[in-house]
Amino acid sequence: MLRSVAVLLALAAALCSAEEQQQSKSKVCANVFCGAGRECAVTEKGEPSCLCIESCKPHKRSVCGSNGKTYRNHCELHRDACLTGLKIQVAHDGHCKEKKAEKAAANPVVCYAADRNELRHRLIQWLQTEIVPDGWFVKGSNFSEILLKYFKIYDNGDSQLDSSELLKFIQHNDSVVKLQSYADQESNKLLRSLCVDALIELSDENADWKLSFDEFLNCLKPDFNPPEKKCALEDETFEDGAETQVECNRCVCACGNWVCTAMICTDKHVAAGESADVGAEMTEEEWNLRVAELNKHQDTMEKMKTSTKEI
Repeated sequence: MLRSVAVLLALAAALCSAEEQQQSKSKVCANVFCGAGRECAVTEKGEPSCLCIESCKPHKRSVCGSNGKTYRNHCELHRDACLTGLKIQVAHDGHCKEKKAEKAAANPVVCYAADRNELRHRLIQWLQTEIVPDGWFVKGSNFSEILLKYFKIYDNGDSQLDSSELLKFIQHNDSVVKLQSYADQESNKLLRSLCVDALIELSDENADWKLSFDEFLNCLKPDFNPPEKKCALEDETFEDGAETQVECNRCVCACGNWVCTAMICTDKHVAAGESADVGAEMTEEEWNLRVAELNKHQDTMEKMKTSTKEI
């Protein structure tokens, strides 16, 4: 009997002590504001201190954090931010959407220096087979004379070869045009056209994208070594064949020029009805103001429901 009385007295004392502590905490923390995910606690010295919330209420209203993690509610998100020391903001309500794996951007069809040089080498080999040495009674033909013959055949009368005329000259010999750098035929046709432009650029001294006979001759001289051009990017130079990424497009260095695909980067556009600053980081003060506005809106809605029921 005495033992039961002692237990009851101990429980009563503990309850009184807990109640006193709660009242003390209410007084000490009355004017203390702790940020989201934190709560006021009283230290051994009786001073207020903001600590991470021990546990959140079990209500479920999922939110997506700026770290890509889904939380059961706002409280859980801010508690996690407090415990980890990371700045985690609310990206949007609901579960985080799985990020779609970005499709690897296809390389643009380009004429690399190796393709251009291969085409040039084949042209020179073909033209050299047509050289005829001088005979006893017949004058032969040298490399320059053979080139002049073809230049006159494919020139439209302006004493210059543009890209379409140079392409016709190249297509004169089937063994020359069979560049098989790409799997499909269309890409290989485009490759030939691009390599024709690369050949013109190689010797086009006045940058008019046409070759005079002297420029045509210089381009196909067997002893001419094409210079190796590099691509520049942010104070660095890159070798032929180097790659880089610009948003969703891939760029490659070809014959000293960057060549890029021209895809529309849809993920950069903001969907209709969405705010342009969705996911933007908010300061703690901005977050608290937003919460206050939401709470005010919530109170207004509850009052409207109550008045409707009374009517």
